[in-house]
Amino acid sequence: MVKIGNHYTIGLAGHIDHGKTSLTKALTNMETDRLKEERERNISIELGYAYFPLSSELMISVIDVPGHERFIRQMIAGVAGIDLVLLVVAADEAVMPQTKEHIEILSLLGIERGIIVVTKVDKVEEDLFALVEDDIRSHCEGTFLEKAPLCYVDSTSLKGIGELKQLIHDGLNDVTRRNVIGPFRLPIDQVFTVHGQGTVVRGTVYEGKVQEGEFLEILPQGQKVRARQIQVHHQPVQVAIAGQRAAINIGGLSIDEIKRGDVLVSSQHYSVTTQLDVSLQVVKDLEYPVKQRGYIKIHIGTAEVYGKIIMFDRNQLKEKEEILCQLQLEEPVVTKRGDRFILRRPSPVETIGGGMVINPNGQKYRFGERTIEMLKRKQVGEPRDIIIEVIKTHQTITQEELIIQAGIQEDELDPIIRKLLNESVLIEWVRGQFTLMSLYEEILLQIKEELREFHDCNPMQIGKKKAEIVQSFSSSVKIKLLEYFIYSGVEKEELKKEGPYLALREYSPSVPKTWEKRVDFICEGLKEEGVNVSPLIEWFKKQQVPQTLHEEIKHFLVRIKQLYGLDEKHFIHEEVLKDVVTNLKNGTSEEFSLKDAKEVLDVSRKYLVPLLELLDRLGYTSRKDQNRVWK
Repeated sequence: MVKIGNHYTIGLAGHIDHGKTSLTKALTNMETDRLKEERERNISIELGYAYFPLSSELMISVIDVPGHERFIRQMIAGVAGIDLVLLVVAADEAVMPQTKEHIEILSLLGIERGIIVVTKVDKVEEDLFALVEDDIRSHCEGTFLEKAPLCYVDSTSLKGIGELKQLIHDGLNDVTRRNVIGPFRLPIDQVFTVHGQGTVVRGTVYEGKVQEGEFLEILPQGQKVRARQIQVHHQPVQVAIAGQRAAINIGGLSIDEIKRGDVLVSSQHYSVTTQLDVSLQVVKDLEYPVKQRGYIKIHIGTAEVYGKIIMFDRNQLKEKEEILCQLQLEEPVVTKRGDRFILRRPSPVETIGGGMVINPNGQKYRFGERTIEMLKRKQVGEPRDIIIEVIKTHQTITQEELIIQAGIQEDELDPIIRKLLNESVLIEWVRGQFTLMSLYEEILLQIKEELREFHDCNPMQIGKKKAEIVQSFSSSVKIKLLEYFIYSGVEKEELKKEGPYLALREYSPSVPKTWEKRVDFICEGLKEEGVNVSPLIEWFKKQQVPQTLHEEIKHFLVRIKQLYGLDEKHFIHEEVLKDVVTNLKNGTSEEFSLKDAKEVLDVSRKYLVPLLELLDRLGYTSRKDQNRVWK
């Protein structure tokens, strides 16, 4: 189980030739222009990626998006999954057309944090910096970048790069971690093949995590695949988590069966749909009005799909307005409530606006105010849904906190909570503290997966230490809540606990089948030898058991009380021990000496002394001066 760290994705946006790729290299020392055409023309065509370990706490993926207008679709695919954006503006040109469009798209996608980076400062006198900043600030007014920090850099001399790194560090420290508990989702933005390995898909992990060997599904086509290998920035890993850029070798499918825009998921929590109910914010500088059932192109995640816009309270869109409407698409997309999107006109090419999915599974509705009222209710969300979403965000919350966070009055909240408790949607795990049954089930499933993997690798161990499991989940689940989930799992007999160890309910330690017959042969041999046993290592060698397994098998046989140690080298079988106790009890009185025991057992002193000490340790006898007495 991977320990969840602080993994984030930042994007560089801005006009063509304003120095995004050079800035990426200055930050990461990596070249992101991969294509021959990109290097020859000195422009970015495809998305570029680089790894940026800013500190031991912050692991960052950098996405360099193309700035040319003709590559705006790649730009949208790149910034859709970022946590922070660097808006790059060249000092010698200031704000240009693509700068403005990128600001608009970033705002519509709900990006909340950004840094303005003025590049190529060596080409402009410092006296002009104030004019450049005024130009940028005026175009950012009213957007999420209005109060963003601004930094001047030169990517060649690295002037200002240190200050920029500190701004990135400070900016990401305020960003909420992505959801690593929920179902895994990775919108695919690259598909390629590796010789001898097969098909590989790459993208930013939006939510959840994926483990090597896990079975997944590619949507919308519904193809089942397996994560054969996972890499994060060219390094093999066992697990990739939300916020990381991941390349996953899925095998089994040809490159022609997958495309950018498909989504790799781990569950059925996501809708495959062609009919979306949405809230749409129209841009302020819309050049051409959009008519009822007008032809549009939606960019959602990394997908771009054509369709029509259906309006229910008007027949034409105008600039700078927000409406509730429906998008009917020609091909299915993968989405869920709350996902952001961008809407563009295919011809003449223009950004129409952007917004949020309020219902991924829209139906056919009548034109009129009743439909708008229904969509408003969906946009706000039912109180029940809001409560669940708030608890999902906080993992556990009190009723008083719910009133504040959900904006629902106490008299309305009480009956909803009671109903959710009766339906086993909520758990009151501590008096006045609520969590979700789905979170308990999700965490328990992950604990079971971790234990199953541990049992497979360590079949002779009792189980995994509970403290290790708590530690592995400590970054993603609150400790006290996790302790409760483990306790409940044991109470419900879904897990079992033995001392400090946890195991799956159905698990029993055993010798690996590969060595089972040889270990049985060793135990039978020791039984036949009686007390005068050969060293255990000689039996291991005779049966050609690898040295790496000697200690583990020995401890296992002792733990299940099949063997008992006379000393570090010699071990007697449980049946031999029973015979020794029976014969010695029958042949001695309540108190007996070493000589008495030797006469009864006919064993040399080499074995007799440790044998009697073993009886003391097991509680059959105790010392009394030079003799022993039966207990």
